Amino acid sequence: MKKTILFFIICFSFLNHLNAQTAPIFNLYKGTVDAKNPVTFYIKTEENPCTADLMYTAMYRYDKSGSWIQLNITQNVKIENQFVLVEHGFSGVMILKKTGNTFTGLWISPDTKKQLKIDVKEASMTKKEIEKYEKTLEKVNYENNDC
Repeated sequence: MKKTILFFIICFSFLNHLNAQTAPIFNLYKGTVDAKNPVTFYIKTEENPCTADLMYTAMYRYDKSGSWIQLNITQNVKIENQFVLVEHGFSGVMILKKTGNTFTGLWISPDTKKQLKIDVKEASMTKKEIEKYEKTLEKVNYENNDC
């Protein structure tokens, strides 16, 4: 009897833990770099299962290019809504501030000699578009990190 009760307690605790995790959030942002080059950002936000902190998986591209650039995003814990986005391969860094549904800030070249203004605003997506972006994000991540 004690084993049965213990089994149900463990199962209930496990289910509670699964329910406590929030579903991923998918966001699309469109705007410009240097006020003239159209760009698209795709950011997936989810809860880290180990720390409960938010973690981000992201990519962006210049709309005239077919290539997506994977981003490593870190949120500033001291300044709310401030983010650093590092391009895969360190080909550039962005320092962005989120206000409402927009990000503004700078793209900086690795040698810091070139700095371009970034302005992007959240755009809506259909479920089918989310699936398409998720598939692309998985492909980009695989291409960049496969052994």
